[in-house]
Amino acid sequence: MISRKQFITSGLTLVAGSVIAAPLRAHAAQTIMTVNGPVNASDLGFTLSHEHALVDFIGAGQVSKSRYDQEEAFDKVLPYLQQAKKIGCETFIDCTPAYIGRDVELLRKLSNASGMHIITNTGYYGASGEKYYPAHVFKESEEQLAKRWINEWKEGIEGTDIKPGFIKCGVDRFPLTSTQEKVLRAAAITHVETGLTIGVHTGDGKAALREMEILKEMNVHPSGWIWIHAQNEKDRNFHFTAARSGGWVSFDGFGGGNLEEYISFIRDMKSANLLQKVLLSHDAGWYQVGEPKGGNFRNYTAIFETLIPALKKEGFTHQEISSL
Repeated sequence: MISRKQFITSGLTLVAGSVIAAPLRAHAAQTIMTVNGPVNASDLGFTLSHEHALVDFIGAGQVSKSRYDQEEAFDKVLPYLQQAKKIGCETFIDCTPAYIGRDVELLRKLSNASGMHIITNTGYYGASGEKYYPAHVFKESEEQLAKRWINEWKEGIEGTDIKPGFIKCGVDRFPLTSTQEKVLRAAAITHVETGLTIGVHTGDGKAALREMEILKEMNVHPSGWIWIHAQNEKDRNFHFTAARSGGWVSFDGFGGGNLEEYISFIRDMKSANLLQKVLLSHDAGWYQVGEPKGGNFRNYTAIFETLIPALKKEGFTHQEISSL
């Protein structure tokens, strides 16, 4: 068994005996940092661990809030959050990082209007050929990068008092580039200073294991790390290795059409006695800057409407589903 103190110091949290939503910073005993400040962990409720409200894929060199109307984005996203809230979601973890459309003021407005807890992040996203790294990433040291992110935790993001609840990074497939490894080390430094959990968009299982190696070298326990998009790796042995080491395995692309695949992922993790290390989400949304009216939007309800009923039919207990 792991103690409550261990959960708090590792950036995880224990709620009613179950682990929920790993990308959460324990600001003080039993509290989590949201865009509206610390919230009691026991008040988080059902949590979607990987979603997006708004994304801009133009690239770090051109991204700007001037490229969209924040009110239009607000009007587009709010009904989907309200729908998710009505169906049972209480907390929404927004995984859009800086330089790819992170807008913390928009997230706060959406949180206030929907009544949903929303958690944002610090860190940089290096997948997609490092298109979303700002120029200073290639020049600065890992310590300098970490200082930027630690400052967001201490002082607030972009001149606001809104603070991050986790660190978001991203890499492509193995092998990682030297810059991606540097950014991971910066994330590790930030984690050690702040306790913020590190979530990494990851291309394959080999890349995931390399991330774990780097973070361990930097004194980050695997429980402070989330393998984002683990569904992209079909070899279950990688999932088992990551989870048995203490890491979080996130199957976060559920959309209804991939039901059998997700049932299989979850069933196999249960058979390996690793269900407690699984996270589930949709990677859904989002208002896409540059598309008319934000483009097509995927809702945040498929887990409630499709996956949970299917798990019940498969014989999963209420306790197992609550843990997920």
